[in-house]
Amino acid sequence: MTKKKFETNAIRTQNERSSFLEHSTPLYLTSSFVFEDAEDMRASFAEEKERNIYSRYSNPNSSEFIEKVCQMEGAEAGFAFASGMAAVYSTFAALLNSGDHIVSSASVFGSTLSLYNNFFPKWNIETSLFKVTDSMESIERLIQPNSKILYVESPTNPGVDVLDLEALGKLAKKHQLLLIVDNCFASPYLQQPIAFGADLVIHSATKLMDGQGRVLGGITVGSADLIDKVYRFARITGPALSPFNAWVLSKSLETLAVRVDRHCENALALAKHLEAHPEVEMVKYPFLKSHPMYEVAKKQMKAGGAVVAFEVKGGLESGKRFFNAIQMLSLSANLGDSRSIVTHPASTTHSKLTPEQLQDAGISEGMIRISVGLEHIDDIIADIDQALEKANA
Repeated sequence: MTKKKFETNAIRTQNERSSFLEHSTPLYLTSSFVFEDAEDMRASFAEEKERNIYSRYSNPNSSEFIEKVCQMEGAEAGFAFASGMAAVYSTFAALLNSGDHIVSSASVFGSTLSLYNNFFPKWNIETSLFKVTDSMESIERLIQPNSKILYVESPTNPGVDVLDLEALGKLAKKHQLLLIVDNCFASPYLQQPIAFGADLVIHSATKLMDGQGRVLGGITVGSADLIDKVYRFARITGPALSPFNAWVLSKSLETLAVRVDRHCENALALAKHLEAHPEVEMVKYPFLKSHPMYEVAKKQMKAGGAVVAFEVKGGLESGKRFFNAIQMLSLSANLGDSRSIVTHPASTTHSKLTPEQLQDAGISEGMIRISVGLEHIDDIIADIDQALEKANA
């Protein structure tokens, strides 16, 4: 049979139908599963059988969601988590030992940086950070004999910087590091890091995968041997995705392609509009030709994603007036929602960072992050324009 396209697999990958012949996968709201007899139970716990035992380990709804994401990312296996940060932490914890070293971009989610700064040092795990503008030679100089993981986001949160995944993949392979990519901003529809050399890919499914601001979720996918280590850690520590959230996310993936197409269309239109706006100091969006990594973004992404970063002229105070003047768009810390969202990263998602750490992460005090939603682009632009007008009035 001819290999099916992305959109078809997202819709047609489902669990086997039950005796009721349902058209849509049902919810499996059960904490545990029963066994036929003593031998069936023994063999199941001995892992001689591949079957559901307890929903902390696996559940039909989680399995369907994982299978879809694995197909989308070109991965062998995966595990689904209660949130994106549960996926990030559990992946690190499963693969690192005391004394190991991480090389990471400084431009990662604020909570990931908090792991590096506040928690991993307690377990003698150190991190060296590089700027997105650093050369591959500079990044390579950070690698130590005990380095284990090379970790990046692309595009980055919140500055939508782009890293060359192919070059990073070659660097990781040269030094036998595990390349782990947070692919949340792109979604598997726009970018598949495994094709560029990533060993594991992480998503906050809370974002574009859900797409409507309803549920929390996370997932890590990649090679089967690495995912087995992640699974065994998660099976014991218990950060599993709930069956209900897995069901919601699996259904959401059916519309991922059409939603992300519109997100990208709206975001590019807004980015071009802001770039020409007299009250805007700077605009960054991967598919703007002015983006410093535009050619790399075109190479590894299908489109530019849902997030636009920009800065209002007049700095922090003008930015505050801009936020207070917003009427339709939501003031929230989420992204990837059907509703457009405005965020001030320096005072919210990255507020725990020092001024120096903010600078290293490429976050200015006046930076504004807009997760561009699915409203009509004219209405999105109209709300932003009237707020910009008041920002420096």
